[in-house]
Amino acid sequence: MGKMGHMSKRHAMIIAVGLLASASALAQTETIGQAGPRTVTAGTVPAAANPAPAGAPKAAASTPEARSAAALALTHEPTYDEGSAQRIKDAALSYSDLAVRGGWPAIPADAKFVPGVQGGSDELLRKRLIVSGDLSADKASGAFDQDVADAVRRFQTRHGLAPTGAMTPRTIAAMNVPVQKRIRQLEASLQRLENMNFGFGQRYVVVNIPAAFAEAVENDVVVRRYRVIVGKTEKPSPTLTAEITGVVLNPTWTVPSSIAKTEISAHMRKDPTYLSRMHMEVLDSHDNPIDPHSVDWSGTHAPNFTVRQQNGSFNALGAVKIDMPNAYSVYMHDTNQRNLFSDDYRFDSHGCSRVDNVRDLAAWLLKDQPKWSRAAIDAEIATGQHLEVAMVKKVPVAWIYLTAWVSKDQTIQFRNDVYNQDEQLLEATAEEAAFFSNAGSHPLTAHMHVTQ
Repeated sequence: MGKMGHMSKRHAMIIAVGLLASASALAQTETIGQAGPRTVTAGTVPAAANPAPAGAPKAAASTPEARSAAALALTHEPTYDEGSAQRIKDAALSYSDLAVRGGWPAIPADAKFVPGVQGGSDELLRKRLIVSGDLSADKASGAFDQDVADAVRRFQTRHGLAPTGAMTPRTIAAMNVPVQKRIRQLEASLQRLENMNFGFGQRYVVVNIPAAFAEAVENDVVVRRYRVIVGKTEKPSPTLTAEITGVVLNPTWTVPSSIAKTEISAHMRKDPTYLSRMHMEVLDSHDNPIDPHSVDWSGTHAPNFTVRQQNGSFNALGAVKIDMPNAYSVYMHDTNQRNLFSDDYRFDSHGCSRVDNVRDLAAWLLKDQPKWSRAAIDAEIATGQHLEVAMVKKVPVAWIYLTAWVSKDQTIQFRNDVYNQDEQLLEATAEEAAFFSNAGSHPLTAHMHVTQ
């Protein structure tokens, strides 16, 4: 990540592991009665806690344009910029202080909240929201009212939940995640960023996999945000940095050999007409068509052929593909299953990233080429002709895995660890830190000064 790439690897590895250990010492120098993270000022709800107005649009909307507009309305602050790592580090220390003071109270799973009617868990909920900075400290008592509903919306928005203001089971479950787990999410996210080396440009694109959103950033402001569908848990999307080199209109789809070997072979064994129905052809190593019936679809031999789907409305890549050469051979693209973008759970691909309202993203990427307005892109797609448009200036792109991040307005965001990668990373870090610690005290290595 830019200048941070020069940081000692050992130092980067140990920083996160030491955060909790340092919390106790920090707590001794802070006010013991402090209710929440240091960024929260008693009696006021900081901007950090209010990333979206109470009436923010619901996440799911009927059209691609409406969905992306609703996503952009949430905040114009980037998920990832050059200050992200430092902000996450500060938040982890702040939450560590909170952990020393006992964290936040749990909300009973069966608690009932009725607007205007005093309930047994109302003040507990208020305390929970005050501790995390979603409700101001002078609102500590009373029934479930508009102030509490607005605070619940703020909490929901920060956790990727539909901002309804109602205490749904998913909202209660998110509130009951212990502060120690939230700290581990911040630690894991910090490590990932410190091990990245991304060249931020005036314009860049970020896909945050756990959030299932893509952001187009220009001059440090998010100018476009799109819902995306990323890899299934068993076929996770990779983290990477690359450059967007071009936009393909009416793309063909060259089926990855792993899919050809397993899924397409299985379809062909059941239905020999599958390839023709799906507008797919089989090509040899020189791109010459071969008869599908001459291919061994038994699955016992590695395929020495390529399967390609012709362009058209039936194509799995839809009408647009965004080229971004990388070691994983993944890319961003349209889809012919656009109904999936309305789902909150959007982990359904084989690793690539399907982008809602992708024509809008294509127009933004090509905006320095006046010929390629959105109308021109639509018109070219309507011809049905395959066309590759090279970028005049490449745009950096990063696919990141952040289950916790902090935007520039100090809003702390959390998402589910869909691929269960946080704990694996922290366990590996702890083992490496222990290795360095033991090596430092070993008689044969005590004289060595480990820096990298």
